[in-house]
Amino acid sequence: MGSAVQRRPTGPQPTTHGAPTGSGEHSRPPEPRFLAVGRIVGVHGVRGELKVEILTEDPNRFALLERVFIGPEAEEPTAWPLQGYRLHKGRILLKLTGCDDRNTAETLRGHLVQVPLEEAIPLGEDEYYEHQIIGLGVWTVGGEYLGEIVEIIYTGANDVYVVHGPPPRRREVLVPAIAQVVLEVDLDAGRLTVDMPEELL
Repeated sequence: MGSAVQRRPTGPQPTTHGAPTGSGEHSRPPEPRFLAVGRIVGVHGVRGELKVEILTEDPNRFALLERVFIGPEAEEPTAWPLQGYRLHKGRILLKLTGCDDRNTAETLRGHLVQVPLEEAIPLGEDEYYEHQIIGLGVWTVGGEYLGEIVEIIYTGANDVYVVHGPPPRRREVLVPAIAQVVLEVDLDAGRLTVDMPEELL
């Protein structure tokens, strides 16, 4: 099975993960309350429109929203009523109720645009949110523990999971998220099973 990841949808979440036990159990962080669908990168015009980098696979999901939650990555976001949106040069221009001038809009630069987890668009088969993949323990089909997924690299062709091994060596392994390599994703067990070519190890 492959494992496509919805790109960078996480809001604030814990950064520490439990260590695996010999039985393969893995301590998973709690699910985030919000998922990021954009990041404010600038201001458009003088009426408070926000220029937003798109972090969702479906930009049209903004048409379904009546409000968004905005805040820095490590802080609790604030609810803003969504007045309107439009696509512009590969980005989204957001108009929020109450953000009516350039000075107010500038205070939001760099903040994430988020939605509550319960309002997330359902994923397809073999699709996962980033926060579900980060922190998984990785095991080979032969039972060798390779480490924990700490990062996802988006190459354009396929995602790559960055795995940091246990001490003392703490070697880094790059796992391509393709069907030939990723055999099983078990979120309940916090475990990802791979069939890694020897040259990648």
